[in-house]
Amino acid sequence: MRLRTWKFSLLLACAAALAMAQERVSLDTLLDRGIADSTGTPGYTWLADGTAILYDRRVPAAQRTLERLDPASGQRTPLLDPRLALEGWAKVLSEGEKAPPSLPWPAEIHPSGRVALYEHLGDLFLLDLPAGTVRRLTATPAQESNPRLAPDGRAVSFVRGNDLYVWVEGEGERRLTHDGGDTVRNGSLSWVYWEEIFGREDLATWWAPDGTAIAFLQTDEGGVSESFFPEFEPATPKVIRQRYPKAGEPNPAVRLGIVEVASGAMTWVKVGDLAPEYLVRVTWLPDGRRLAVQTLDRAQRNLHLLLVDRSSGRARAVLHESSSTNLDLHDDLRFLAGGTRFLWTSERSGHACLYLYGEDGVLLRQLTEGPLHLRPSSGVAAVRGAVVGVDEAAGWVYFTAVAGAPFAPALYRVSLTGGQPQRLSPPGGTHRVSLDPSATWVLDQASSLSEPPSLVLTRADGSNSRVITPPYRELLTRFGLLTPTFLTIPAEDGFPLPATVVRPAKLGRGARLPVIVYVYGGPSAPQVRDAWGRDLLWANLLALHGFAVVTVDNRSATGLSKTLEDTSYLKLMSAREVSDLQAAVRWLKAQGWVDPARVGVWGWSGGGTFTLQLMTHTREFKAGVAVAAVTDFRYYDTVWTERLLGRPEDNPEGYRAGSPANFARDLHGRLLLIHGTYDDNVHPQNAWRMAWELQKAGIPFDMMIYPLEQHGLRGATRHVYQTMLEFWKRWL
Repeated sequence: MRLRTWKFSLLLACAAALAMAQERVSLDTLLDRGIADSTGTPGYTWLADGTAILYDRRVPAAQRTLERLDPASGQRTPLLDPRLALEGWAKVLSEGEKAPPSLPWPAEIHPSGRVALYEHLGDLFLLDLPAGTVRRLTATPAQESNPRLAPDGRAVSFVRGNDLYVWVEGEGERRLTHDGGDTVRNGSLSWVYWEEIFGREDLATWWAPDGTAIAFLQTDEGGVSESFFPEFEPATPKVIRQRYPKAGEPNPAVRLGIVEVASGAMTWVKVGDLAPEYLVRVTWLPDGRRLAVQTLDRAQRNLHLLLVDRSSGRARAVLHESSSTNLDLHDDLRFLAGGTRFLWTSERSGHACLYLYGEDGVLLRQLTEGPLHLRPSSGVAAVRGAVVGVDEAAGWVYFTAVAGAPFAPALYRVSLTGGQPQRLSPPGGTHRVSLDPSATWVLDQASSLSEPPSLVLTRADGSNSRVITPPYRELLTRFGLLTPTFLTIPAEDGFPLPATVVRPAKLGRGARLPVIVYVYGGPSAPQVRDAWGRDLLWANLLALHGFAVVTVDNRSATGLSKTLEDTSYLKLMSAREVSDLQAAVRWLKAQGWVDPARVGVWGWSGGGTFTLQLMTHTREFKAGVAVAAVTDFRYYDTVWTERLLGRPEDNPEGYRAGSPANFARDLHGRLLLIHGTYDDNVHPQNAWRMAWELQKAGIPFDMMIYPLEQHGLRGATRHVYQTMLEFWKRWL
């Protein structure tokens, strides 16, 4: 008996010591760059020889360098001494200029591993990796952007002053276009193409495989309307201008050019009678004599795949995809066997499935079927590259896909001759994967709702697993973090809505908690994922203050099929989404641990819009926070809005019903509006309109405006979360 008492006392003492040692999550914790780096995994890129280059942010900044990973042995070897590289970098700078404080991850590394390309001080630099020396390529007052290494690594294309240039080793730089200006861009994207079509990457130049030509987009924004953002200085404020096409307005005019690097000869692609509204993808065929070009009509219901002759610019239609709703872009076009066959993803069945075609556009076979749904593992909704590798010799295609809730992409493979796909990733969690060029090795950034990311190396068949960087589990014990619990909540018709909950660890008997519901809700943009979440610390901070946090996806947001996504078509944020989320909240209120009178809702961007829709179309919420919300879809851009709602003149009821500013008079609950005055994505006029409508209706509300902050409010992050926390404590 005494022994048992002693053991019990020891356990209590250990528990008390652990509790005293644990830190409390605070606003400062949310902004701690060290924590973000520690829970991440190394950046990496594969080289042509099957090795990889790593950049590990877990080590102190001064010690960070580029390392080579040998998959066969698992050994990591530093490629260079970062201190010596930075000293050499400083020697090529002018007086008053400074080298980076630590060696950064480059803009691009050549597949040979010989050179790395950097942007610094608005100029371009090449780091010779074997020698550890730095060469300066440009030194001009103008900023160089969008640099791309040539296939042989001995030339670099870039943009200066909206014209396309090339730097060639042994020759220096040469200007390839001469008509760039305020409204004409060569090799650089307009805002709407950057944001909505190319996944926030300025991808507007493509080197030919032989390095002798560059395909590029030329954009004319002369017909695009301008938006204005006033600063607060000087006394007569400076005004920032932006070309931004609002729904129903003219888009930038785009055409594709092919310039021969040596001669400067220019060929413009001729698309014939198709006259596309959008030019959305460009891919060189392996022979370098042809390009595959994808075009999309304004309604985004018809996509054409064209093969373009490099010398003449003439295009030939190969494949036509059409939809009664809309078409989602993908990055799964892969040419095989020198260009005689190609892989293609289509959602025509209601799921994203993989198909094999001949170069003439004749379907050879369907390789996958629903409910397996191809999705990229990157988490970037705008870029859909699910095909991650092809081993033609062995006849395998490797891809990532989801097969049910919670949303968790995993690695699969299927034979080019058909058959049942095989799952290669271990059970559970999300697997963000990349294969080496020969499709022999896989780097897998694996995580789950309760496990921080780790980087794991395996063979392509899933064998020979080796951990390169383990998960930072110390974070869980350091703060005693609560991790989300997955559940499903029935919608009105019984559809299982995916959800997670984080609630305070200590809950007294019979206690009822205030609940904060987080929502985004956009089509195929799931927030409930079996993956480590960047908002976990925020949820834990709210839990420390006594709040439970619930994240829930309406069915169109789940990302599990195109059929579910299409339930919001032409009725964005006004159809089943609101009833789905309302049903989830009513279910929560019926749970014994929830205080039904103290339920709040919040979201950012589209989630802010949903917050306003829920607060104006239901009476379920005591309070809500809408950050950077669209309040009238006439104010949002052409590509995203028209894909889901059509043009305003063709669907006036859809625009009226989905715009919460039209229903401000019906607001129920206390509202906090947050917006930045230089939000070039969701313009601040959205906040002004909502505020104006609320004022007209005599409804009190709170508002926090951040001068010159953009959509992410990154310069004011601490203040944003402090403001929200104080709001919840006051009103919920």
